[in-house]
Amino acid sequence: MFWVLAVLPGDPASRILGTQATPENVARLRQDLGIDRSIPVQYLDWVGGTLTGDLGTSYVTQEEIAPLITDRLKVTVPLAFFGMFLATAVAIPAGVFAASRHREAGDTAVSVLSQVGISIPAFWAGLLLTTYVAVKWGILPANGFPGWGESIPNSIKHLILPSVSLALVQGAILTRYVRSAVLQVMREDYIRTARAKGLTRQRALWRHGLRNAAIPVITILGLQLAALLAGTVVIENVFVLPGLGRMLVQAIERRDLLLVQSTTLIITTAILGVNLLVDLIYNLVDPRLRTR
Repeated sequence: MFWVLAVLPGDPASRILGTQATPENVARLRQDLGIDRSIPVQYLDWVGGTLTGDLGTSYVTQEEIAPLITDRLKVTVPLAFFGMFLATAVAIPAGVFAASRHREAGDTAVSVLSQVGISIPAFWAGLLLTTYVAVKWGILPANGFPGWGESIPNSIKHLILPSVSLALVQGAILTRYVRSAVLQVMREDYIRTARAKGLTRQRALWRHGLRNAAIPVITILGLQLAALLAGTVVIENVFVLPGLGRMLVQAIERRDLLLVQSTTLIITTAILGVNLLVDLIYNLVDPRLRTR
């Protein structure tokens, strides 16, 4: 990421000073910002600061980057987790319901709805929700974020529509994975044995099958949470939320490269952390992994 941003055309100093700036002023600002040095030197300086917790200073606003990112995470993290919660709360019951009624009307209805959900882009869903739920019906707010310090209930209201937009596609995808995982489990011998002992299909599934069906679903949940973190970049701009994604887009537009690098580093670290968490949950769900 550092190298890609370094070789892109354009210059932060020229962008800050504008088109009327003299070459001398641009050169002086480049020196003040430290971008007149060679790329390897800039990279080592940035990595050294990052390892000590110093992410540097924004080229444009001259503010410390670490507090900026911390403040924006207060919006992005709840948004991503609200979206994940909504997607999971809908997808798991829907997927189990569809699998338990395989090739019946309920299964067909869930499959059709999930396919429609997959086909709708998150930003378009956000625009539809803004147009109808916020503007025409006036049920929920669509733009801005008051801040957790002012009013927690009001802040949650401002995150509902963005969370639904994020959860729509991810919930539809997760529904299909849950359905496939449950169908595969229901074909196992231990489910047939439970059925032979007198349990109904639903009771055999809930008592013996769901834990085994959860193993592949956990993988998808980890990937989806990472996708939700990336998806906030678009949704935060649609709903004008002061989160990490919106700050990233603004930093790219302003050529604030140091802020872009640090923001990307945080997002990448979060995704790696989610993958590690998924691996740890595997050991809790599947005891067979602890003996290998």
